[in-house]
Amino acid sequence: MTNKAKPKETTKPFFQGKPTDENTARQALKFFGGLLLFAFMTFLVCSMTNFDSPVLRIAINVIIETLVLYIFYTRGMSLGTEGVSRGEILYQHMQKGEEAEESEKRVPFHKAKGFVIGLLGTIPFVILAIVLALTTTRQMTGSGTLPSWTEAYMRRSEIGDALASYTQGVAFTFADGIRIAVRLALMPFISMCGAENKGIILIVEKLSPLLVLLPALAYGIGYLQGPAMRKRVHTEIAANRRKRMLREKRERKARIAIKPKEPEQLN
Repeated sequence: MTNKAKPKETTKPFFQGKPTDENTARQALKFFGGLLLFAFMTFLVCSMTNFDSPVLRIAINVIIETLVLYIFYTRGMSLGTEGVSRGEILYQHMQKGEEAEESEKRVPFHKAKGFVIGLLGTIPFVILAIVLALTTTRQMTGSGTLPSWTEAYMRRSEIGDALASYTQGVAFTFADGIRIAVRLALMPFISMCGAENKGIILIVEKLSPLLVLLPALAYGIGYLQGPAMRKRVHTEIAANRRKRMLREKRERKARIAIKPKEPEQLN
């Protein structure tokens, strides 16, 4: 058996853009919207998959987080591929002596663009995560409520004063709002820990500025695949063109082979 020949890789030169362009702000806002959407979706999914088994709970949440990162990776790869395509078109125009606007020259692929978009889109969560990491403390279990039979003792000053803290509600603070926002962004990690593991949750909150950047990192790495994806497209186009030419050549030879010969003339 003969091994099938590997198709020859084909590339096209492209003009390289800048780290930012006129679309960067819109793309960063779109990225932030994606973070909000996935935060809401993972909250719902993780709430429904809060199993008692730590192994099962961790496995499910690892899958959820991996899926979210893969989606951001593919979105970055799509934008990177589009950027290389724009760069190829711009390069061809400039080779023909056509002038291009400065704004057009900034749009094509640049290695840092995906990371810049991801970072700008994550800035709100990064700021909140930094504040939380600097101020968070181990969350203690609340005092709970008193049984109804203790109500009579609350009227006695020597007992009521000692039990007063159990009747006072805990005020919702700005720090609590920050903690909720960051935990929503990191719901799979929080769900992995389990509500009873206060120490591990504290570590996650301390590391939250790095953890919230994981989607931006996946997006930037995906964006870097743009040149490879365009190379694959050009290679497939060239391979299909060669196959078509070989098929047409074989068909021509076949037509010539079956063409009837002219009868010989008699002298």
